[in-house]
Amino acid sequence: MRSDGGVTAARGDGGMATALEMARCASAWLDSLREEQRALAVSTGPAPGDPAEDDRLTWFFTPTDHGGLTLHEQSPRQQSLAMQLVSSALSLEGFASVSAIMGLENVLDRLESWRVDWGRERGRDPQLYYLRVFGRPGQEGTWAWRFGGHHVSLNVLVVDGRVASMTPNFLGADPAETSFVGGEVLRPLGASEDLARELFSSLSGAGRRQALLLDRAPADIVAGNRTFIDDGDVMPRMDAVWRGPLDEPRLAGYIAAIHEREEDRSGYTAEDYAVLSLTRTPKGIIGADLSPDQRTLLQRLIATYTHRVPREIAEEYDAFYRVSANLDSLGFAWAGSSAVGAPHYYRVQGPRILIEYDNTQRLGNHCHAVWRDPVADFGLDVLYAHVSVFHRPAGDVAPWPVPASGGRA
Repeated sequence: MRSDGGVTAARGDGGMATALEMARCASAWLDSLREEQRALAVSTGPAPGDPAEDDRLTWFFTPTDHGGLTLHEQSPRQQSLAMQLVSSALSLEGFASVSAIMGLENVLDRLESWRVDWGRERGRDPQLYYLRVFGRPGQEGTWAWRFGGHHVSLNVLVVDGRVASMTPNFLGADPAETSFVGGEVLRPLGASEDLARELFSSLSGAGRRQALLLDRAPADIVAGNRTFIDDGDVMPRMDAVWRGPLDEPRLAGYIAAIHEREEDRSGYTAEDYAVLSLTRTPKGIIGADLSPDQRTLLQRLIATYTHRVPREIAEEYDAFYRVSANLDSLGFAWAGSSAVGAPHYYRVQGPRILIEYDNTQRLGNHCHAVWRDPVADFGLDVLYAHVSVFHRPAGDVAPWPVPASGGRA
């Protein structure tokens, strides 16, 4: 295990058992598909210069077209095989979270009085999740796959029988908290919120002032669904995180109204967005300035993201952040209120990690939680050895194509 900012599992040196299971599940799913299904489910690549790379690097967390074969375009048996592939990239707890988030589409449909259709026969649809495989699954060569839909985006790269990348990894929940009969509640991402609030609330004096960027929360995560994370990035408009513009005025107006409502709530100005912008140097309080108990809280918080993936890979991250030097360099930042139920946002950032969480929309009951690797998202550091994102000199052109928008990929 290195202490130079590189996590072994994220660099293609681990995850052999996971990669083997992924290849088995992907092959079984692909073998079950008819020719017309394969046209949507299979793509070429991943490889530098391959036309399909533009699609592979395009990801979403909105209820837009994610690219691939949807669950409702598959038979029950094919759906089972698809979910087995999804499960292979997740711990049991991670898979339970994804399954609950998908099921919340039914609850959201009711909360919205069944009226939000997004121009489709059903707008909130627990089967409108897309799966696509890039390349040929196996223990040699390079292949990848993506599973995504509303509030779920899993992006995996496998190189020579080892998991090279599992980020971006996005989960969200709307509603973030749902009540059951008898008073029990469902909170798929509750631990990611509670531990961060506990950490922020434990700060006082200068430490609290250092961590608190603004007393108001932004409307969404700052990086959005960008492929590359660049110095100075600010939160995009909500209509920018869809596959192309919504041509129907009714739908475009609906998205614009949500954005404007959240803008009014936050009261953010251009100066406020600059305060929350992503920068090479992490904002907030750094791990080196935390007490031992606070450092333990930070480790536990990170684990609510890294433990989404199978144990053999999650343990690599646990070991990495037990190294003091790796924890020292992390920044923890907060925006908004620390009161339970109030809109808030936080960020954990280091050389090889960017975590963003917001619970702001629907009056603080709609959350987004993303885990990224600024250097190795999509396995860019493996396929392009000289790629650097945060450390790319200002003005340089990214060596990867910028994902295009529009149409079904």
